[in-house]
Amino acid sequence: MMRLHNLRLRPGSRHRVKRLGCGESSGHGKTSGKGHKGQKARSGGSIRLGFEGGQMPLIRRLPKRGFNNAAFHKNYAIVNLSDLNEFKSGTLVNEQLLRESKLVRGDVAGIKILGDGELKHGLKIEADKISASAREKIEKAGGTITLREPRARFQAPRKEDVDLAENPPKEADAKVTPKKKPTSKSPAKAKAKNRSRKS
Repeated sequence: MMRLHNLRLRPGSRHRVKRLGCGESSGHGKTSGKGHKGQKARSGGSIRLGFEGGQMPLIRRLPKRGFNNAAFHKNYAIVNLSDLNEFKSGTLVNEQLLRESKLVRGDVAGIKILGDGELKHGLKIEADKISASAREKIEKAGGTITLREPRARFQAPRKEDVDLAENPPKEADAKVTPKKKPTSKSPAKAKAKNRSRKS
């Protein structure tokens, strides 16, 4: 009978550790499989991946042309149905509420609801994407789903907007009347010129 005191490892599951640096009698030769001198023969000596001894690496020699769709990739925050059970029945679950409850963090393109777990009560859910299984479970629990338009996504308020809301600009008590431009010639000078012409 197998007991804790007579447990043994399976035959062949363990083997001797390959000991290096023990000379010719170790069975690995004079240099223990490390060759003669150089950086890789030293203890702790290693070369990073892609390093070519100082010459221009291949990844930098090849031209980078063409279209890459990675720049247009959208990251969606994943929320499972099991995470939504903490909200009370009939609650409107949107991106703002999910951020306040720390279920969604960071800069994301939208919210995607997945059907992992069971929903215990009906909720009003607003999201950008939803899986078929999640839709079926939400409707079965008596909830509703609203898919948002791209423009209706939640945006955190900017610092400038918060400052304006807290300290609105004060309106001027009195309107400033524009000053009249002075005429180029005063009436006294104009009369003096007319007299000189007559004479």
